[in-house]
Amino acid sequence: MVKKAVALSVALVFGVAGCSSSDSGGESPPTAGAELRGVTLPAWNASDYDNPQAGAYLRDIAATGARWVTFTPTWYQDTVTDSLMRATGESATDDSLRRIIKQAHDAGLRTMVKPHVDLAKGGDRAAIKPADPDAWFTAYEAFITHYAQLATETGVEQLSVGTELAGTSQDGGHWTKVIAAVRATYKGPLTYAANYDEYQNIPFWRDLDLIGIDAYFPLSDRPTTDPARLRQGWKPIVDQLAAFSARQQKRILFTEAGYVSQRGSTTAPYSWTVSKAEDTAEQAAGYEALLTAFDGRPWWAGVCWWMWDDWPDTGETPRNLAYTPHGKPAEQVLKQRWAHAT
Repeated sequence: MVKKAVALSVALVFGVAGCSSSDSGGESPPTAGAELRGVTLPAWNASDYDNPQAGAYLRDIAATGARWVTFTPTWYQDTVTDSLMRATGESATDDSLRRIIKQAHDAGLRTMVKPHVDLAKGGDRAAIKPADPDAWFTAYEAFITHYAQLATETGVEQLSVGTELAGTSQDGGHWTKVIAAVRATYKGPLTYAANYDEYQNIPFWRDLDLIGIDAYFPLSDRPTTDPARLRQGWKPIVDQLAAFSARQQKRILFTEAGYVSQRGSTTAPYSWTVSKAEDTAEQAAGYEALLTAFDGRPWWAGVCWWMWDDWPDTGETPRNLAYTPHGKPAEQVLKQRWAHAT
């Protein structure tokens, strides 16, 4: 998810090949019948993960029944054609990331690190298309292996090698080399977080353990709070994803999914500003419909919801209109659906 101003025989049927609990230093990745229940806690500034509220956020996430939390350290490049990305004052520091990972583990949560590359002056990261691909991928490999090393050192249970980089993700040769470099450093399960309109064009799924999709599929042509109507919207998407999973012989993880608490959120789940009208009921209906549509499907590995509370004074969308389910009916949906799940 691009932040507005900064832009956010099948051994599987379907287990995850290539990783074991001894490889990853923690529990195995999701296997058939197990769904990853996660929530994303992003960082917009260098010190966010050191915020005094961090511990409370993690406890609140665990109280929903979530068993995973995703962290999103972000580097920036100036233009879509640049060859270099860098940490800035909006990038979570390595030390703060180490501390929040430890806090999450202490709270009983498993962790995924999903590094992002965004545009310093705003825009969509999917538009990044470097003028010099060799130079960009050299820089990107250094960026992502940096986090692979940190993930290894801190016992992170899963790592994403990239997020919504549609302008580069069809370059299978370069990405295969990047993934090999990551595997040389990090032995846990790997995914890539493809946008919902990108995942079918990725040539390197065979090199990863899970197909990752940021699942912002539009579900309705008009606002609705009816979960049954939204489940109907999911039906053709579910069929398409099931067939894709079977072809790739990989399970599918929703590396992101979410809805703002605004009227019309299910018509454009990817939008931070669908409307100015608060609608927590439509958000909750979106949560309910997704969890119902995918419940019990062996090829589905679970969901990491976007996102928990924004940090104080850094949110661009008022909390009552934002993606967070915290303190809204959507949080109760999670608690009802996840509280007794194994």
